Amino acid sequence: MRKYIVFALILVFAALWMFSCSGGETEHLYVYNWGEYISDGSEDSLNVTKEFEAYYEELTGKRMKVHYTTYPSNEDMYAKISSGTSNYDVIVPSDYMIERMIKEDLLAPINLEAVCEKYGAECYYDYIGEDYRGLFYDPDDIYSVPYTYGRIGVIYNTTMVDEADIGGWELMWNEKYAGKILQFNNSRDGFATVQYMLGLDVNSTERADWVSAQEKLLEQKSLIQSYVMDEIYNKMESGEAAVAAYYAGDYFTMLDINEDLGFYYPERTNVFVDAMCIPKGSQNPETAALFINFMLSPEIAIANAEYIYYASPNSLVFEDEGYIEDMGPEAMEILYPEGFNFAEELNTYAYRNLDEGTLEMINSLWEELKITGGMPTHVYVVAGLLAVSIAAAVAAVVIVKKRRARWY
Repeated sequence: MRKYIVFALILVFAALWMFSCSGGETEHLYVYNWGEYISDGSEDSLNVTKEFEAYYEELTGKRMKVHYTTYPSNEDMYAKISSGTSNYDVIVPSDYMIERMIKEDLLAPINLEAVCEKYGAECYYDYIGEDYRGLFYDPDDIYSVPYTYGRIGVIYNTTMVDEADIGGWELMWNEKYAGKILQFNNSRDGFATVQYMLGLDVNSTERADWVSAQEKLLEQKSLIQSYVMDEIYNKMESGEAAVAAYYAGDYFTMLDINEDLGFYYPERTNVFVDAMCIPKGSQNPETAALFINFMLSPEIAIANAEYIYYASPNSLVFEDEGYIEDMGPEAMEILYPEGFNFAEELNTYAYRNLDEGTLEMINSLWEELKITGGMPTHVYVVAGLLAVSIAAAVAAVVIVKKRRARWY
């Protein structure tokens, strides 16, 4: 018995020795990103988080575990971060939300050069194009590193929508497609579809402007199948819905599944930048900065851009011949249209951070919209069919009872 105890102790000490030699405890990085917004290893793509884990261990000799979770909208992400109860190291907000979070002191400064110098890694920030630096939401480039940019457009099913009806935001109010239209499930994007259509200012602080937009959204409500964010993928890919406003890059993800889909930009539409940031409460800001720099490296940046189909501000991506060939002419024309003046369009059509009173008003009007007004058409149809079925069942029971009464 004694020799077995000795042998077991030897195994325990050997395991402890191997553990200590392999770098001790595993370090953890918490990344909070949009859904469908990183190359994740599916469909033979590069698994970026696994690649970073391997890169980090090679660079530092320590094991790394990336915990990757997703959110459907800027507003959901903001609620989580501003609550002070979360523990994220890297987030990817949009421009107007970055502006708000800087103002509320929710973001930490990012110094990629210092981190790269410490670890002897190449710094890739210099490859961010000049057009994508010094933008309104972070004019001194202190708190954010651009990840992608793009515009909102309209996705439609070419087998269900008449070509004569496409071209503007009006398609989303076309009664021919009642019960087949999807609307954004967040206030800024939802209101913007109306504001761009009516020529209203998406950054207005006047209540009357937002009330006018709400009234138009109430008119639309009876035509809506549902308000969506990530749910749009299944609905448009399966043909369950025919029309939806969404981000241009995501159109190509859906097109891979359903080749009957089409896309266009209305005359006026949102232009946005999504950038990588480090929340003020990060427990590991240095590793977060290392991860952000890793995301800018050529192999990783190209893998992400090809997988998520968003336009990249990284010249290592948009100047790469292999990337241009892999994307194809249709994607390049939609994502990087000739003659598109990014800075001018961003300044004209981007959402801006609004004062607290205006934001509260917008949220209140949005909540009113969601709980009042017409029920979606398909809900009335289902309710009607259900009512008829119940009435028929009740009638059948009554008839049976009457028949039984005659026999007994």
